[in-house]
Amino acid sequence: MKLAHKVLKEASFTPSLPQRGYNERTLYINLSDLTVSEKPVTQQMKEIFIGGRGFGLWQLWQAVKPTTRWNDPENELIISPGPLAGNTQYPGSGKSIVVTLSPLTDIPIDSNVGGFFGPLLKFSGFDALEIQGKA
Repeated sequence: MKLAHKVLKEASFTPSLPQRGYNERTLYINLSDLTVSEKPVTQQMKEIFIGGRGFGLWQLWQAVKPTTRWNDPENELIISPGPLAGNTQYPGSGKSIVVTLSPLTDIPIDSNVGGFFGPLLKFSGFDALEIQGKA
């Protein structure tokens, strides 16, 4: 079984705690060309596109064209916890938003997911995870 699994790409990062709900960076992974990079979070993103849904929809808008279909390599799957992710003072702070193009309608869709992934992504130092390309 271990022979079937191999590491395609490694990246190092420095974990950080959010400052005022944000880590100022997102993690970008492209499965087609095996690139891993960090993208900055701008002040405009924080002021206009607040929360997981706003970040996810803005990142999808930046990544796709009007002609992009759900199965195109340029389509993205974005997982974005909001600025309150992991804050135990608020109920539902373990939620994240997943944004992509719908395979049924080819328009943006989003879905809420719960669990530990969103807060752990936030505590690892990233405000969102963008996955693009085909493996």
